[in-house]
Amino acid sequence: MSDYLTQQFNVTRNGLLRDINNLENSVMEVQPKGFNNTIHWHIGHVLTTTEQFLFGFPKKTQHIPSHYYDLFANGTKPADWTGDVPDVGTLTDQLADQLERFKQIPAEQFEQKLEKPLLGQETVGGLVTFAIFHEANHVGQIHAMNLTAQASK
Repeated sequence: MSDYLTQQFNVTRNGLLRDINNLENSVMEVQPKGFNNTIHWHIGHVLTTTEQFLFGFPKKTQHIPSHYYDLFANGTKPADWTGDVPDVGTLTDQLADQLERFKQIPAEQFEQKLEKPLLGQETVGGLVTFAIFHEANHVGQIHAMNLTAQASK
């Protein structure tokens, strides 16, 4: 099962990275009507939540700054951003780095039981499955936002 999870995470993350690289810079900060956030926010949100699911951010990992939680957690929005906000290029590099760190997770860790269920998942592998689902959902939001932004030009 771990090979399948690794392959699926790789496909999903590389798809997101490809999509980001194909977007025009002008759409990154646009919040189209009917959407709660920007593409920039979605990119940071995927990075931050995946770091939470897989690496225990912000308490158990130092790979992304702890203030990302205040910028990209559920319920946050760019209108409230202050201070040091990473640009899309930095976030994209960190997404690629996160993928490489994910590939280093030992196969047996996916079978490890969680102390308590999280998001209906009981194992680390279950959280990986949820992270993949979550990321794919945000990829869809990014596609929709890009189409909406392009149509309004």
